[in-house]
Amino acid sequence: MGIWDAFCDIVEAVTPCGVVEAEAPAQSPKEEQAAETESKDEGASEDAAEEATEGAEDAEEGEDEEEDEDEDEDEEEIVDPKETLEEECKNSAQCAPAKHHFDECVERVQHQESEGEAKEDCVEEFFHLAHCASGCAAPKLWSKLR
Repeated sequence: MGIWDAFCDIVEAVTPCGVVEAEAPAQSPKEEQAAETESKDEGASEDAAEEATEGAEDAEEGEDEEEDEDEDEDEEEIVDPKETLEEECKNSAQCAPAKHHFDECVERVQHQESEGEAKEDCVEEFFHLAHCASGCAAPKLWSKLR
């Protein structure tokens, strides 16, 4: 096996496979008959359903409004506990030095932008603050998730 063969083997192993095609499993004759009967039954039931819905549309309008109100009440926005814990940690004494450095950097950059010569960004300070906040929030988060 030469170098070229080894190289080709490595390339083939690393490259993702092409399109994966799967065939649908073959249906048994019983399943085919059941599928045909269901499609015939659906056609008859659709006609009956259309007639029933036409008469009931007026009654449903009032119900739809009530359902929308009920859905709004049921759909309370779920708050991610990680985000709330990290916000608390960012403002805590544990992360105060990182937050102080980040706030100072933001002020410097805003001052530079107002003069038109922004040469700095606060990415490093932001990551220090985020690291501190996530490290502080992690133990508290695990206790809430259990």
